[in-house]
Amino acid sequence: MRSTIVREESLAGFTKACGFEQFIRLGKGEEKSGGRERATILGDLWEAFLGALYLDQGLPAVEKFLNKVMIPKVEEGNFDRVTDYKTELQERLQVNGTVDITYTVIEESGPAHAKEFTMQVAVDGKELSTGLGKSKKLAEQAAAKAALEQLGN
Repeated sequence: MRSTIVREESLAGFTKACGFEQFIRLGKGEEKSGGRERATILGDLWEAFLGALYLDQGLPAVEKFLNKVMIPKVEEGNFDRVTDYKTELQERLQVNGTVDITYTVIEESGPAHAKEFTMQVAVDGKELSTGLGKSKKLAEQAAAKAALEQLGN
């Protein structure tokens, strides 16, 4: 569950729930390209806010804030569903012992500003599945999701 809560997408959701995205200062290009909605930026903002709160007011203030904002969402079950397919695949395969899971880029296509990656996931050297994504990270998740489906998730 921890890996699901601390994912960029989850942290971005907390940022939006607090309305913090309105305070981001972005360059014109980043603003035009949708930076205000980008999970990496919103996740970084969440982490920066918590760090600033800690430095300014200490750990008790951070705990109070998290108990008010984050913990209720976790208790509501907003993080019960699996969205981190890589972790789910790893946990599922390692139930019976250690396995070697590797992700390899097998194709990069598109212009520099709009790349698309095809990633292969292999277990103990044997190809299990492939996935497509706009980043290597997303392609790895897609490959892991396909592997879970193939294994009968």
